[in-house]
Amino acid sequence: MAKTEQRVALVTGSAQGIGAAIAEELAADGMKVVVADVNAAGAQAVADRIDGVAKTLDVSDPERVAAVVGEIVDEFGRIDVLVNNAALVPLTPWADITFEEWRKVMSVNLDGIYLVTHAVTEVMGKAGYGRIVNIASNTFVAGTPDCAHYVATKGASIGLVRGLAGELGKLGITINAVAPGIIASEGVLSGPHAAGFDYVVPMQAINRRGVPADVAPAVAFLASEKAEWITGQTLVVDAGHTRN
Repeated sequence: MAKTEQRVALVTGSAQGIGAAIAEELAADGMKVVVADVNAAGAQAVADRIDGVAKTLDVSDPERVAAVVGEIVDEFGRIDVLVNNAALVPLTPWADITFEEWRKVMSVNLDGIYLVTHAVTEVMGKAGYGRIVNIASNTFVAGTPDCAHYVATKGASIGLVRGLAGELGKLGITINAVAPGIIASEGVLSGPHAAGFDYVVPMQAINRRGVPADVAPAVAFLASEKAEWITGQTLVVDAGHTRN
């Protein structure tokens, strides 16, 4: 088994957008970052840019999750940070959501968090150290229409943070969530969500479009040793669109 003194971070869904920005931020903080995504070419491009490692990963596939976690441990001997970012973000009115679509969103956005988090917990627990950050969404606070299944999964990711904090804290692992607002990522700008900026930006305290680099520092802080006394929390990063 290879060993490294460098912190090792696994970021799912990191071939583009917020995930890529998080990978870049963690690498800038000195971590070895595993860029994991179903988009193999995109993951490799990000990994090449940050001197990271690319892994092709469908987080809804239990066998592939186990294999990737095993490969990381074999290569580096550790996993210190997990960022659960991989997600599907469909825009579908409630009346048009089929059970098939519902299950597909749940399998990636919720089952994926369970599978990857469960897989890394043993590794982190043995080391007595770990940082887990779920990427939630301020849609859970704002009640955004036409994406009920997505909102439900993001609420569940926050619930998992609250439910697991006590159990994982005994192992030296913290778990928190970051809930971004609408962000001008490649995926958002190329789809129907892009129209949401006209509605949301005027309601923000900071009157501009958010970009992935606005979210990454919050994640990096919670993934750092400086956040040792923070767990079970959700940090909303949405330029003051929602205020709690």
